[in-house]
Amino acid sequence: MEVVASAPGKVLMTGGYLILERPNAGIVLSTNARFYAVVKPIYEDTKPESWAWSWIDVKLTSPQLSRESMYKLSRKHLTLQCVSSSESRNPFVENAIQYTVAAAHATFDKNKKDALDKLLLQGLDITILGCNDFYSYRNQIEALGLPLTPEALATLPPFTSITFNSEESNGGNCKPEVAKTGLGSSAAMTTAVVAALLHYLGVVNLSISSEDPHQQNKNSRDLDIVHMIAQSAHCIAQGKVGSGFDVSSGVYGSQRYVRFSPEVLSAAQAAVKGIPLEEVIQNILNGKWDHERTEFSLPPLMTLLLGEPGTGGSSTPSMVGAVKKWQKADPEKSQETWRKLAEANSELETQLNMLSNLAKEHWDAYKCVIDSCSRLKPAKWVEGVTEPIKETVVKALLNARNAMLEIRNQMRTMGEAAGIPIEPESQTQLLDATMDMEGVLLAGVPGAGGFDAVFAVTLGDSSGNVTSAWSSHNVLALLVREDPQGVCLESGDPRCREITSAVSSVNIK
Repeated sequence: MEVVASAPGKVLMTGGYLILERPNAGIVLSTNARFYAVVKPIYEDTKPESWAWSWIDVKLTSPQLSRESMYKLSRKHLTLQCVSSSESRNPFVENAIQYTVAAAHATFDKNKKDALDKLLLQGLDITILGCNDFYSYRNQIEALGLPLTPEALATLPPFTSITFNSEESNGGNCKPEVAKTGLGSSAAMTTAVVAALLHYLGVVNLSISSEDPHQQNKNSRDLDIVHMIAQSAHCIAQGKVGSGFDVSSGVYGSQRYVRFSPEVLSAAQAAVKGIPLEEVIQNILNGKWDHERTEFSLPPLMTLLLGEPGTGGSSTPSMVGAVKKWQKADPEKSQETWRKLAEANSELETQLNMLSNLAKEHWDAYKCVIDSCSRLKPAKWVEGVTEPIKETVVKALLNARNAMLEIRNQMRTMGEAAGIPIEPESQTQLLDATMDMEGVLLAGVPGAGGFDAVFAVTLGDSSGNVTSAWSSHNVLALLVREDPQGVCLESGDPRCREITSAVSSVNIK
């Protein structure tokens, strides 16, 4: 039996910094970049003597990093011990394994526990695979002499092996780090591993998709279990309780998100201090999870684009630390900036929701406006529009743009006050030029900002102009698009699927 689950990466479009504190909301878009976890037994059957074993064998493989680690999982304490010489540990997957096995123990009765024990004694063989989009391949593309275009990225084989940043660029004394594109690989990976293991062990059933309301409630409860376990494992691996928007979008897909109260994970933090894991999981599953989640996705005929400027990633934790320091030092000014930023975030959300409703109720007029605006610079969108409904669509588009300009303005104010590059000058020039192009609705820096990435939302078929313009500014447009789907089961190992599709696309003469 093999179980494959996948979870998406994300782009935080609004809510950078504010999302860390309740009741501020953020809009997070899930993407078509997915992390996969493949779970199967190591041994075809349980060995007769295995009942006397104190340990369960666990094998973790990451083909892209050419890494394989072997572990022993204590049957009594559910703790994991690495027994191979692999220096590079993966705390996200290690915690995901411990927490999911503990969840099975915490929720099963005696009969189910016997079956669980038998399944676990066959060992756990876990393989993790991330789409190329999570990692930076700029260096390889440049080394191959290819242009910085999405087409060049598309020539790389799926799940390409990953290069490490050079030691020198990290100050010479740090371990080399994989260059990333900021899509939240650790959250997507944790969610995929938790989902695959929970399904494999029979704690949840993720294959249900039914019109029956009873089954839908069951499915919704199962996703909630995946969410709680993934949040806990991810926070413990990180060593802090973050806002959790990246795990939430990994489980449920695109959404408007308000964080949970950090206290809900105090049980998980207690586990680190030696409280039995099973007890901890009970507390987590019965905890008061008070996050808010509302469905959200981009209106029709709009495309999310992501670009990689190639100036190396910013460190989010240190930028968050600087903002917190500024809040303490200047509470009055920082509160005013946050209030204005929250208002602008809310306004953008309102306008995008209005556009989604207009598309639903007046499709022909909406489509006609998007088509014409996709070929015009924003200053000309309003020209020649006389029908009231079309005027309403154009007005909402322009209001959304203005809200984005105000968001960027307040993010820059915060960055300058805190002494960090939330929207550095190089990004400002790029974003201003992007927002002035035909058919571009929005452009900004996602999440905490910095040099990592830029995003744009384009209308109709105008995205090609943006990718060409970015390429001429030495910005690599990624192949990532919005995909509102959260965690899901896959029909098989994605590497087999890629081979099949590659073979079918070869011309047979």
